[in-house]
Amino acid sequence: MVRPLVVGVDGSDASFLALDWAVDEAARHGLPLRLVYASRWERYEEVALGLSLKRPAGEVLADNIVGAAVERTGLHNAAVDVSTQVLGDDPESVLLREAGHASAVIVGSRGRGAFTGLLLGSVGLAVAARARCPVIVVRGDKAGLAGTHERVLLGVGDPAEDSEAVRFAFREAAARGCALEAVRAWRCPAHETTDHPLLAGDPERYHEERASAVLDESLKETAGAYPTVRIRRATVEGPAHKVLAQRSAAADLLVLGARRRDSRLGLQLGRVAHTALHHAECPVAVVPQPA
Repeated sequence: MVRPLVVGVDGSDASFLALDWAVDEAARHGLPLRLVYASRWERYEEVALGLSLKRPAGEVLADNIVGAAVERTGLHNAAVDVSTQVLGDDPESVLLREAGHASAVIVGSRGRGAFTGLLLGSVGLAVAARARCPVIVVRGDKAGLAGTHERVLLGVGDPAEDSEAVRFAFREAAARGCALEAVRAWRCPAHETTDHPLLAGDPERYHEERASAVLDESLKETAGAYPTVRIRRATVEGPAHKVLAQRSAAADLLVLGARRRDSRLGLQLGRVAHTALHHAECPVAVVPQPA
């Protein structure tokens, strides 16, 4: 069974930008697109309205937003298979349930309501932190949203914990016919020394070579399955969250892995993912690693 791409729509400008991006992504991978609108409108409408000849205002709003989203999808790419669903629950809960049957969940960087001024809406952050499938938060400048850089950026962490993110990044680069830039950031603590026989007295070189080894280990297995993908390896000194945020300005998609812990809270996003979701200059994919 083909799992669709699920995109949350709420009528905001950010959600329509996410929709446009999702339509291109669905066409790129040959996947159906499922548009989901979630609201607790029925909990706030009086029962009397439901019994009258007038439709509840929340229901009318939902139909209008979904109808506009379907029309926009058709104008953007009429070949994409589209389905819709209006669900009476809070958006976070709905999207987390949808994630169990989706190839990926796609959301805008901001939503409707009193908190639209936040760098990332609470729904997007919660879904990215807890979903069981990849979550893509569509954000960034015009070049990053349009995919004109022809580059997928992969932040490489622990090889044992980021294999799903590596595979996701390779699939994206292959589908786009673009380069994959794999980056491993490294730091050299002040006044550190090393006993490595070949690197004695040169701790910076030691950490850089360790970072290079991690890159090779992380990429070697998947790279063989995608021989046409051009790989650019980079080891960069500095905090990973700053390095990736800066390099996202020249990327069309930033891919990050996230570790799944056995707790009711689900994924626990670290500093790198938090920074990227709030400040990256391109869409960000958070890819969970199953336990």
